[in-house]
Amino acid sequence: MSSNPHHHHHTIHGAHHHFGWNRDFSPVATVAPGTTLEFECLDASGGQLSASSTVADVATLDFGKVNPVTGPIFVDGAEPGDALKITLDHYAPSGFGWTANIPGFGLLADQFKDPALHLWRYQADTPALFSTLAKVPLKPFAGTIGVAPAEPGLHSVVPPRRVGGNLDIRDLAAGATLYLPVEVAGALFSIGDTHAAQGDGEVCGTAIESPMKVTLKLDLVKGANLRMPRFTTAGPVTRHLDAKGYEVTTGIGPDLMAGARIAVAEMVELLCRTRGMAAVDAYMLCSVCGDLRISEIVDQPNWVVSFYFPRIVFE
Repeated sequence: MSSNPHHHHHTIHGAHHHFGWNRDFSPVATVAPGTTLEFECLDASGGQLSASSTVADVATLDFGKVNPVTGPIFVDGAEPGDALKITLDHYAPSGFGWTANIPGFGLLADQFKDPALHLWRYQADTPALFSTLAKVPLKPFAGTIGVAPAEPGLHSVVPPRRVGGNLDIRDLAAGATLYLPVEVAGALFSIGDTHAAQGDGEVCGTAIESPMKVTLKLDLVKGANLRMPRFTTAGPVTRHLDAKGYEVTTGIGPDLMAGARIAVAEMVELLCRTRGMAAVDAYMLCSVCGDLRISEIVDQPNWVVSFYFPRIVFE
């Protein structure tokens, strides 16, 4: 919390949420730079999936109500050309989460056409049980964090953009500082899509989707003229995963997207063969804890994409 008596600590309740980005949305609060706020974030389904949901509920999801974000917040003095500095202080997880394979969504959508759902119960500092076979170390963060674009009208929340949004960057965890380009007066900051854990790439399209409260501070860097978001982490970023090493598969060829797909498909196949997992379970597990990396992008015409699966999940 800020020690400055003029900077009050507000809670922005989950009822104050919106779908998509629009420069004309009315702010739910106006704050001075340097203010610390707590946001109640809904899960990516907006409450459509709960601890009593079944796989049938995945097929009936209303996509007009996915990825609600809490906000927007008007930051006094923010102008186009500034950067909004977001210091991510604390995530208070709820203990409930879900991971799903949603037909038509995800890196291997053509291979996994049927809905699947895994429900998680977890405790804040304990790996979450996927099955008797696997447990996933947690690292909470917000998948969607952004400000309003200058272009008028409603913009989908699904694709990330220059002003942030659905970035799904796992390393925007507690201790990280994110800088976003401001395009409209007041910035109009919103946050949501909180995750208890995710692999780099979020390959099946969902992580451990989980409602939670986020405490953060909003500040301004005047005249920063950022082209794109950037962020700083407070320390190592894979320590929760890397103690036991990794299994790694690769995809090699002239197309990075094809390489990414091959690397993930190879890992799914490896997990099925060596761990006796169902393919869709392996795919969802890859999404919540495995990392896609570009290993080589200069030795034309072929590039190397690697998929790192942390062995600690099975130990």
